[in-house]
Amino acid sequence: MALSGPRLVVAIDLKKKAWEQKTPLHNRWHPDIPPVAEVTAGEVFRVEMVDFSGGAITNNLTAHDVKHLDPLTVHYLSGPIRIVDDDGIPAKPGDLLAVEICNLGPLPGDEWGFTATFDRENGGGFLTDHFPCATKAIWYFEGIYAHSPQIPGVRFPGLTHPGIIGTAPSMELLNIWNERERDIEENGVKSFKLSEVLHTRPLANLPSTKSCLLGKIEKGCSEWERIAKEAARTIPGRENGGNCDIKNLSRGAKVYLPVFVEGANLSTGDMHFSQGDGEVSFCGAIEMSGFLELKCEIIRDGMKEYLTPMGPSPLHVNPIFEIGPVEPRFSEWLVFEGISVDESGRQHYLDASVAYKRAVLNAIDYISKFGYSKQQVYLLLSCIPCEGRISGIVDAPNAVATLAIPTAIFDQDIRPKNNKVPVGPRLVRKPDVFKCTYDGNLPITKNPSATS
Repeated sequence: MALSGPRLVVAIDLKKKAWEQKTPLHNRWHPDIPPVAEVTAGEVFRVEMVDFSGGAITNNLTAHDVKHLDPLTVHYLSGPIRIVDDDGIPAKPGDLLAVEICNLGPLPGDEWGFTATFDRENGGGFLTDHFPCATKAIWYFEGIYAHSPQIPGVRFPGLTHPGIIGTAPSMELLNIWNERERDIEENGVKSFKLSEVLHTRPLANLPSTKSCLLGKIEKGCSEWERIAKEAARTIPGRENGGNCDIKNLSRGAKVYLPVFVEGANLSTGDMHFSQGDGEVSFCGAIEMSGFLELKCEIIRDGMKEYLTPMGPSPLHVNPIFEIGPVEPRFSEWLVFEGISVDESGRQHYLDASVAYKRAVLNAIDYISKFGYSKQQVYLLLSCIPCEGRISGIVDAPNAVATLAIPTAIFDQDIRPKNNKVPVGPRLVRKPDVFKCTYDGNLPITKNPSATS
């Protein structure tokens, strides 16, 4: 009897570099990047993908690969994939593309991943002013569970998902992206006070020809030069979906993506074994190679029927996500609150980013009392299935954000009790994350009241 199963439309050879794959990958968004495959609506198909770094970050016992990673290479995406209906008619601009995640996981034989923080001079992270060094932890998978020798005493089930799934932008939408992101990069530092507090990377990631990979379009031709100068980076999520990093997009989830070009040109990548809400360390999920098995449906004229533009252009829409029924079950959580007051004591007006930063800092300082370094906890909060919430956004002047941590992932009880924090040899977590030195001269933020 013949075996049947999802058709493999993008295959990955882990022995080859990202740019050497038989089916070419890409790391930019542009309408003129040609599709590498075509699938029919209703067909279940399989897409394999490299990790977001394309194998540049390895399981070697060092963080130097993180420190020196070229940020212009990421993310390596599989696709674009052209979607047609049963009559061979492609998805059209104005349609909705419903993408169901039927199955997913790590690539066989490559069951490991990593969580890291970039050096402050090379990407940073949400708390880069507190943690400026490049760090890395390696995770090993045992079925649905993950554990790391660098963060002992922790084991948890992952909620595996793609960090990136999106359709190609039209040229009109791409121009909108580039114009508004160039404006914030050039003028934002004068008007956005948030950057004074969060100290996060560039205000935008503008098009760059350096390290640009455009699928079937080979470097050196005039077409490549034109597209590379226009193509959008894959760092932020946008109207086309893209790098949304929604941890609950696992088995059974469905994404309703706007279609901006003929065929939709679906791409995906940045596979995560597990991630916490916010992916706060930036390189912060458990990053891995992996596969998706997908099924698409074309909803004709779905953008007009279901999506209301939020802006001056009818292209200012956003996807809708339907969460799947499969996720880890936790019954006990420890929840940390943050308000929009920064470490210097300065009040901010209903600023959810400052509030969430404080919630994360509160959690790091608390959990570090139980034998962990703060760098270990920072990486941990970025990759465990913790739940971030905006709990209050109307009660001036304070926004309230919360971070809920499942207590069952630890091999000890981390709840407050009517005695001192337990100490002893078992609780001294001598292994630590791999760490490089910080060689820059940007100021490091200190909380004067935090524990050492």
